Amino acid sequence: MPVTRERTATRPPPSRRPARRLTSPVRAARPRLAAGGAWPYLLVAPTVLGMLYLLVYPLARTVLISLQDFQLRQLIRGDARFVGLRNYETLLSDPRFWQVVRRTFLFMTVNVVLIMLLSALVALVIERLGRIGRTAVLSALVLTWATPVLAATTVFQWLFHSEFGIVNWALKELGFASFDRYPWFAHGPAAFVILVVLIVWQSVPFAAITLYSALTTVPAELYESARIDGASAPRIFRTITFPLIRPIFMLVLSLEVIWTFKAFVQIWVMTNGGPGDATTILPVYAVQTALASQRYDLGSAVSVITVLMMAAVLVLYFRQLFRQEGEAL
Repeated sequence: MPVTRERTATRPPPSRRPARRLTSPVRAARPRLAAGGAWPYLLVAPTVLGMLYLLVYPLARTVLISLQDFQLRQLIRGDARFVGLRNYETLLSDPRFWQVVRRTFLFMTVNVVLIMLLSALVALVIERLGRIGRTAVLSALVLTWATPVLAATTVFQWLFHSEFGIVNWALKELGFASFDRYPWFAHGPAAFVILVVLIVWQSVPFAAITLYSALTTVPAELYESARIDGASAPRIFRTITFPLIRPIFMLVLSLEVIWTFKAFVQIWVMTNGGPGDATTILPVYAVQTALASQRYDLGSAVSVITVLMMAAVLVLYFRQLFRQEGEAL
């Protein structure tokens, strides 16, 4: 048998050049990612710093002034001294302050209840309208919402003017002769009601549009199944609609609490808190104390107490919300 010789392939001698180290793509990208990860923070930094300067600094400055003896002399000379909690003791021992607190919560409650009821009704009506009617109502709501607060307040002043107001003229034409030149803003309850109507009129558009947007997310199949089972409209709203839109409803409720609790422009422009103290709530009382009495320390203390009260209301609300959602605050 022929013998087959196996040829051994001659291998080239190994190169003396050092082997190149393979760089992991993850390691190579690390510096680039680290450098890129800082860019979002750098871009957001001016906005965050501006917000801190416009929001946190005024609040901290207000707290500082509320702990000082800060009147007109100290404002000019800058030699305010710390007095601790003396300003808060002065406020909490003042019966007028507690009257203003009760009036503030009454004002907030009346406004929020009316706003949420009317907004829910308007949202339900919009959902049942046709395309043309829905467009017309939403356009009217947006235009009302876009009206500047100062302009709307001035219009309401004209409407209820004692001599030239259209409300007195219309009531007199309808046979109510006692409303001839009726001074609406000279009577406390009347001025209070006018302010409530103004704030509700300004707040309903936002709340109604938001609730209508939430209603559009409810599946129509649930409504059809409920109607087949013979459920009435109130029961459908109570068992299907409201549970599904409750998070948005609660969010709008919390926003309305904040907005009505700190209402200032409408009251200050229309009545200055009068007549007497009939329309004076905490924000108006703070400005009155700071400007009229030149007690900037007491005015700052009122502002701090207002913030704390509003925060307490919201904490109670969120606790209730999380409790309903099965979570713990």
